[in-house]
Amino acid sequence: MKHDWALWQLAHQRAPRDDDWTTWLILGGRGAGKTRAGAEWIRAQVEGETPLAPGQCHTIALIGETYQDVREVMIDGPSGLMATTPPAYRPHYEVSRHRLVWPNGAIGMCFSATDPNSLRGYQFEAAWSDEICKWEKAEDTWSNLQLGLRLGKKPRQIVTTTPRPTGLLKLLQKQNTTRQSHASTHDNKDNLATTFLTQITSMYEGTSLGRQELLGEVIEDISGALWNWRMVEAARIAVAPPLDRIVVAVDPPVTSGANADECGIIVAGETTICGQKQAYVLADKSIARATPLEWSRAVIAAYHEFEADRVVIEVNQGGDLVENMLRQVDPSVPVKPVRAYRSKNVRAEPVAALYEQGRVRHVDGFAKLEDQLTSYVSGAAKSPDRLDALVWAITDLLLTSAAEPRFRVL
Repeated sequence: MKHDWALWQLAHQRAPRDDDWTTWLILGGRGAGKTRAGAEWIRAQVEGETPLAPGQCHTIALIGETYQDVREVMIDGPSGLMATTPPAYRPHYEVSRHRLVWPNGAIGMCFSATDPNSLRGYQFEAAWSDEICKWEKAEDTWSNLQLGLRLGKKPRQIVTTTPRPTGLLKLLQKQNTTRQSHASTHDNKDNLATTFLTQITSMYEGTSLGRQELLGEVIEDISGALWNWRMVEAARIAVAPPLDRIVVAVDPPVTSGANADECGIIVAGETTICGQKQAYVLADKSIARATPLEWSRAVIAAYHEFEADRVVIEVNQGGDLVENMLRQVDPSVPVKPVRAYRSKNVRAEPVAALYEQGRVRHVDGFAKLEDQLTSYVSGAAKSPDRLDALVWAITDLLLTSAAEPRFRVL
């Protein structure tokens, strides 16, 4: 009974009943049961009349934001393919080949949305794409997947995601071959911890972010946010031009350990085009739950990877400590300590204005950073760490004289 999906599935987890669709799009809040629906649909495509008999599909694509997400969420997660399949018929994961092999011979190839070209050359009968609104190279990954869905009588795919108003999501919703299911976090409350529901509801219910993350609604813009999706979408480009200067900006966490805040680490550069300085966000190297030594190593690694000119680091909380941590890793790196004397909102507003003027570009996309930008509301008690690091980077590149001698070599 545990593995009899017909007994347990909710309305939004039932596949479309008509035969005219090619894409099943499930939009849902956190914990709404999207992953379980995706895993069960794949299982239905793989298994035949009995689990060992040939099913409808023999070759399947499994795409997540990263390979780790595919493995930890879609395959080994509590609602993933392993958990939903009876133990005797579970697939075997071949680590070196990034693929699942079922006992009946079906194969599931795993792909990361950070590497769209890895899909080239493959062909599939079905696909499961998870959290497409978080994909940093969404359009390229999706295009390569569609070109590979060319086997069988009618290749189909399932898409499971918490919604954001991305261009790819809007495109899918407009297609007449897309069928859409929708669910909120509360629709799956019987399978969620009461403490989770209580805490998450008290924090987000009644807010625009809560409508997106709990109710699974597509929210175009959050009222009062300094950045909107139009600005973010317009900022994306594929490649940056040659840059005159590159910095690594850091917003260090106050605490360390399992409950530590993220360390915001943003790499950005600038150049002059038609007499006007332009900034380019090159990478988001932010790290979560890291010790001071771990995030210091990540900062220094980013500095050397991008051949940066200096590290810009906020010292409001740690003072000399944060500089000393960098000194332990690499004493030769030029460091500019910065201290916030004005409110977060006052410092962020000029940077948001530069986005409106088209003077800041994102090379590819940075889903987590862009989420923070579009959800940060003026006066919020806590501002996101990636956003803070971005503000320091753009301020140093475009709003501060490059010649200003306000840094020292540790």
